[in-house]
Amino acid sequence: MDVKELIRAIPDFPIPGILFRDITPLLKDPQGFKQAVDLFVTRYRGRGIDYVVGIEARGYMLGAPLAYAIGAGFVPVRKPGKLPYSKLSESYALEYGTNSLEIHEDALGRGDTVVVVDDLLATGGTAMATRRLLERLGAKVEGFAFLIELIALNGRNALPGVDVTTFITY
Repeated sequence: MDVKELIRAIPDFPIPGILFRDITPLLKDPQGFKQAVDLFVTRYRGRGIDYVVGIEARGYMLGAPLAYAIGAGFVPVRKPGKLPYSKLSESYALEYGTNSLEIHEDALGRGDTVVVVDDLLATGGTAMATRRLLERLGAKVEGFAFLIELIALNGRNALPGVDVTTFITY
């Protein structure tokens, strides 16, 4: 099975001109979902990862099973107003607007080794904001892993000096 075949393209979402890569058909398919998670597990098992950091919301769907499979903890990075405890915040630009992300101030400690997971790398704004949050907490970012990369948007250029892994490119 080709995982890429289970990803659907939706034009003009969330705004005109954007071609949205929808992973919900992949998540729905038991074999496809397992195969997608296994891509991440194969890459990060045995790498000394203390925590998997998942970016809201689709990063949770891939990051949480990865954390479980490799025996790591899971730390969510959330959109504003969703975390109940003291938090740090970082703003970023999207290809179609701006937003910010938050993490609990005690989510990670100095020297914790993390891998960051999300479904898609586009411009790299979300990943860059997450990296800044993690560095503020003193975590060691082992790498970023994305199911999909939109090559034309050059998102990996926003993450110099860190390993960036993607499994599907458009």
